[in-house]
Amino acid sequence: MSARTPQLALRLEAAAPDRDVPWCSGSGVTYLGEFLRLELDTACRAPERCAGQLHLPLPPAATQRQIRDAAESWLRDEALRTFATFVAQKSALAERRPPRIALVFGKRSDWVRQDGDVLRCHWRLIEQPLAIIEQVLGRALAAMQPELVCDDLFALA
Repeated sequence: MSARTPQLALRLEAAAPDRDVPWCSGSGVTYLGEFLRLELDTACRAPERCAGQLHLPLPPAATQRQIRDAAESWLRDEALRTFATFVAQKSALAERRPPRIALVFGKRSDWVRQDGDVLRCHWRLIEQPLAIIEQVLGRALAAMQPELVCDDLFALA
C-alpha cells in the first residue's frame, strides 16, 4: 500500500463541517487551528476577532443563515488576506512575481491547486494551524515554474 501525500492526508483527515450544529450566538468556528466563539453584537460595524471570540454585527434575532453567512464571509476574507500575504512574502524572498490567489469552494477540492499563474486555494484551509497553511502554500509555490522576465532575456544576450 502506498503512503498518502501530506496534502491528501490533510484533506481526508480534516473535520467535515457538521450540518447539525446550530449557527447561533455561543457556537463557533475554527480559525488558524483555534476555536472562535461567535457573539452577536450590534455595537460593532464589522466582524471583530477579540480574545477567542468573533463578534458579528448582527442583532440577537438573526437567523442561523445570517449568522453562518456572516461568519463564513469573515473566514473567507481572512483566508484571502492570509494566503496573499504569505505568498507575497515568499515570492519576494525568491525574487519572483507573486502568483494571483483565488479561493475555491468545492467540497472535494485539494487545499491548493496551480492553474497557470494562479494558485487556487480552498477557503477552508484557513481553519488549519498557520504552520500547516505555510507548509501547503510553500510547497505549491516551490512547484511553480519560475517565469522569465523580459529584462532577464536582455541580460542573457
